[in-house]
Amino acid sequence: MTVVGSNVPRLDGDLKVQGRAKYIDDLNFPGMLYGRTLRSTQASGKILSLKLELPDSEYVVVGAGDIPGKNRHALIQNDQPMLAWDRVQHPHEPIRLIAHRNREALWKVKWEVECAPSRPIFDPRKARKCFHEILIEKGSIHDGFAQSEVVLEREYRTGHQEQMYIEPQGVIAIPEKEGITIWGSLQCPYYVQKALCELLGLPPGKVRIRQAETGGGFGGKEEYPSIVAGHAALLALKAGKPVKMIYDREEDLTATTKRHPSIVRHKTGLDKDGRILAMDIEVILDGGAYATLSPVVLSRGVLHASGPYRCEHIRIRGRVVKTNTPPNGAFRGFGAPQTLFAAEAHADFLAESLNLDPVDFRFMNLLRPGDTMATGQRLDSDCSAEQVFREALERTDFRRRRKELQGSSRGLGLALFFHGAGFTGAGEVYLDSEVALEVSAEGVRVLSSSTEIGQGTRTVLAQIVAQASGVPLEQISIAAVDTAEVPDSGPTVASRTCMVVGGLLERCARRLKKKLNGLSPQAYFLKHGALRLHEKYQKPPEIQWDEQRYRGDAYGAYAWACNVIEIEVDPISFEIRPIKFTSVQDIGKAIHPTLAAGQVEGGSLQALGFALLEEVRMKDGEMQNANMTNYIIPTAMDVPEMETMFVDNPYRNGPFGAKGVGELPMDGAGPAIVNALRSMGLSFSELPVTPERVQEVQCISN
Repeated sequence: MTVVGSNVPRLDGDLKVQGRAKYIDDLNFPGMLYGRTLRSTQASGKILSLKLELPDSEYVVVGAGDIPGKNRHALIQNDQPMLAWDRVQHPHEPIRLIAHRNREALWKVKWEVECAPSRPIFDPRKARKCFHEILIEKGSIHDGFAQSEVVLEREYRTGHQEQMYIEPQGVIAIPEKEGITIWGSLQCPYYVQKALCELLGLPPGKVRIRQAETGGGFGGKEEYPSIVAGHAALLALKAGKPVKMIYDREEDLTATTKRHPSIVRHKTGLDKDGRILAMDIEVILDGGAYATLSPVVLSRGVLHASGPYRCEHIRIRGRVVKTNTPPNGAFRGFGAPQTLFAAEAHADFLAESLNLDPVDFRFMNLLRPGDTMATGQRLDSDCSAEQVFREALERTDFRRRRKELQGSSRGLGLALFFHGAGFTGAGEVYLDSEVALEVSAEGVRVLSSSTEIGQGTRTVLAQIVAQASGVPLEQISIAAVDTAEVPDSGPTVASRTCMVVGGLLERCARRLKKKLNGLSPQAYFLKHGALRLHEKYQKPPEIQWDEQRYRGDAYGAYAWACNVIEIEVDPISFEIRPIKFTSVQDIGKAIHPTLAAGQVEGGSLQALGFALLEEVRMKDGEMQNANMTNYIIPTAMDVPEMETMFVDNPYRNGPFGAKGVGELPMDGAGPAIVNALRSMGLSFSELPVTPERVQEVQCISN
């Protein structure tokens, strides 16, 4: 292979480096107004009245009564209104929309919402409503615990995490004849189209979604842009003019979705040698005020909750509940970082309970080809848990280095983990994704709704098409994401873009190669005219899934990884400083090794933020540290020495063997940090491990 596996220049690199790429706030249209959302300040209550003072008559005002279609965010449970009508369920609930030709005038409006308050719930353990429940059972946990010599129970917790994309939420809505066009910073254009069709009562052909250059997403621009687009569209249709809505950082932090806080309880039975005989796991996720994508976040969370370990007797019970905070939603990892943190931190506690080396404990219990997971899925030859584990231990000389650090201010920890690629179970069948290739006088154009949000989608998909078709890379172009032009390839989420959409494009490109029959695209066009080939998703016959019983093949493929991290604890400030971070990853095949390494390093740094720094301070359901001064994320100064290595273990249904890569790096840093602290005698079961928590544990230890 000459294209796949090489570090070709990014297709969008020049425009971005030169500052010529057009992001949403770079776009302007004649007569454009600016929009703003007016929000509740109470967490729960019945709306009694709204007082609104407008400085002049040029304001456009929209309320729930102006909605021409259904007042709801069409997603899974359809429980979230676009504009509150009679009740508020969280602080920052949208109540009215305003627009004005002068952006500064939006902040001169005064409003006051009067509510009859009701008692809000902020503790998920006290929640009265459950959005979704899942039960996974394998074997008999009664028999497993009856055979166990040692039983250990522990609870693990994680908090909110903010996606903190560089570019905040933003759209422009342009009224058209009998319809609407949306330009937006977004991940999932067809999600936005579906939501607006219901909100506005329009058919899909009248709702056009176009992606502007997008400055990061991490899941935060999966479902939430539908709300911003809905608000802008309502204002634009009423005003008869384009309306731009761009959130400032404070609104983006307080009002939009975050990672679900979690409580995970493990009860585990071992035999006298340390083999895992029984796992009883309970997962509670805090969904916030509305369901959003919580049911599928819970699904991925429970499917990863048992960790990369074999066990014959498993019960996993999961539920996601309602509280009166702004809704939580998609974030890189999608539930797995929470449950894998618990599983891998618990593994070190299990080893300690029998005075076993944590390395030996993992070797004894890790999953290997032929083993079955909690759903009964049998792993194939692309299971690489042992391979990445051995490689990480060897590259870091783990046992020797850990022994060498004993008694010092440094510690060494590891985490072994995995991540399912693509939608869960029958999800890919439900999506029914489609791609297309066009031949013209210019070459070959790729048509897909998979979005570029910084991860390199354009470049990787072009590489796959070039390699499979034999057409030179410089003759491959990527069509702009526009629902009027490109087919629905499914959302750009779930580590599916390269593996699933890339797989469709590989098959389509191989068909194209046969059609070209040795001709260049230009020669074919001159001889035969334009050509357009389509490819739709077809489920591999070996994948079987029972949605009702949660049994079978949850994912077509899993990516595997092992992180080893060396840390230093400052004895005065109690800050934890990562010194060296080593990651060995099996992602099947790295289509573009540099971009893949960038995904691993960037995702790992984001995971270090989750583990050490990023603490959302909530009071009465509202984020109190809603700025980049007090919500601390890692910077370049916090990056440890990083070493990334890829182990190729191809997945037969992935393009050139590729699996997913985007989410996997988010799963391992948290438990590796906690296990490094454990090697120093400091015990933690909650993230983030802030200096205050280190100080508290050290005081108890001393």
